[in-house]
Amino acid sequence: MHADGTRVRVVVADDHPIYREGVVRALTQSGQVEVVAEAADGASALQHIREHRPDVAVVDQRLPELDGTAVLHAVVRDGLPVRVIVLSAYTDDGLVFRAIEEGAAGYLAKDATRNEIVDAVMRVARGGTALPEDLTTGLMEQVRLRAGGDDRVLLSERELQVLRGFSEGKSIPQIAQELFLAPSTVKTHTQRLYEKLEVSDRAAAVAEAMRRGLLE
Repeated sequence: MHADGTRVRVVVADDHPIYREGVVRALTQSGQVEVVAEAADGASALQHIREHRPDVAVVDQRLPELDGTAVLHAVVRDGLPVRVIVLSAYTDDGLVFRAIEEGAAGYLAKDATRNEIVDAVMRVARGGTALPEDLTTGLMEQVRLRAGGDDRVLLSERELQVLRGFSEGKSIPQIAQELFLAPSTVKTHTQRLYEKLEVSDRAAAVAEAMRRGLLE
């Protein structure tokens, strides 16, 4: 739920009815989510997103008509106030990196558990990034492969620690707890991080940091 007690509003798009129903059931039974619409293809998904303006859209990568990437591009292009989680049977490191780089707030394997799906939606709704835990190492390798160039910026050690936390899908309270800092202090470091990377949210910060090779 949001801080004001309202449920997180979600659109779910997947062309397999049984799988889609399972995702919807998991989210609904959590008591924290209201699924405002379901879609079996990308065009319908985008229509529902534009109509309902949900907090989060859970979108299968391999959708008919418009695939998940096309839906994501449309959301970003039109500046729609929704955060997108891409669902895929394939969790290749490069695919995850590209999805985040293109504006996804999260990436979920289709074999994710009910709890993992709910956790990812809630984390993304709070402004975080949701990535498969077993891919963190691979994503860091993607960062190293992209390192270099003259477009690095100077981040403080705290800013780097916050950035690493975001790359692992952690929330500000989780990072604050790990670093023994007040959440407000972490928020200050986050804002400075955004200013230096010229971004406005965590997913974009991770993608930009990867592009610039700022994580190790």
